[in-house]
Amino acid sequence: MSEVFEKLALYFEYPFVRNALIVGVLISLCSSLLGVTLVLKRFSFIGDGLSHVAFGALAIATVLNVSNDMIVIMPVTILCAILLLKSSSNAKIKGDAALAMLSVGALAVGYLLLNVFSTSLNISGDICTTLFGSTSILTLSRSDVWISIVMSAAVIIIFLLFYNKIFAVTFDETFAAAVGIRAGAYNMLIAIVTAVIIVLAMNLVGSLLISALVIFPSLSAMRVYKSFRAVVICSAVLSVLCSAIGIIISILASTPVGSTIVIADIVTFGIFSAVGALTGRRRGA
Repeated sequence: MSEVFEKLALYFEYPFVRNALIVGVLISLCSSLLGVTLVLKRFSFIGDGLSHVAFGALAIATVLNVSNDMIVIMPVTILCAILLLKSSSNAKIKGDAALAMLSVGALAVGYLLLNVFSTSLNISGDICTTLFGSTSILTLSRSDVWISIVMSAAVIIIFLLFYNKIFAVTFDETFAAAVGIRAGAYNMLIAIVTAVIIVLAMNLVGSLLISALVIFPSLSAMRVYKSFRAVVICSAVLSVLCSAIGIIISILASTPVGSTIVIADIVTFGIFSAVGALTGRRRGA
């Protein structure tokens, strides 16, 4: 055991390891905060759809040889989040169908563009890296780290400032509108913030695994706690712990970062499901 701690201490002397842990923890925290709202509103798969859109936007940025792909990915993903929100309320193609069309379409277009126009010698490797994540989280530049810190801080501040409004819109939009809360505007805010989180999380777990960061911590917390506030706090703690543990294990065992974090989330969900079942039986008895 002492050898493991010595190895960890050695790794943490390197700035890229500290940067990966900071960014990973911040992204996981933001994902868990919005995750509770998305799960309760039955919007869990919006993260999956937007992650595919982000993949398509990344392919476009790669083909255009844009130096900072965030310039393309962020506005495209936010625009699609707004369009999805609009389609869920008043459109001939409803939200779930529009999400499926947009998700599959963006994935297909992105894959086609990377195959036809990419100059990379390892197209399959690049696509696999984008979809499932890789060690790119360990090669973050200083500017990438600061962008993640600033945008994560903005997400956290927005959530805290509008906590009561988000709570009201999450459980009963009709009542929220009746008491003067602009439900449409706050739904729009939730969609935009979700898009920002999706883009930030691509380097951590890849576009196909992003939904796990949103769904698993929230569902795990819901197995044990019932109040909205308790679920949000527990979800945030679990998400941060699973992210940190996943990154550390991936460094020590040389496993894929994204997949390791998701496995940690799955194990945690299993533990909390068992705890919830046991406590529920005791209450029933």
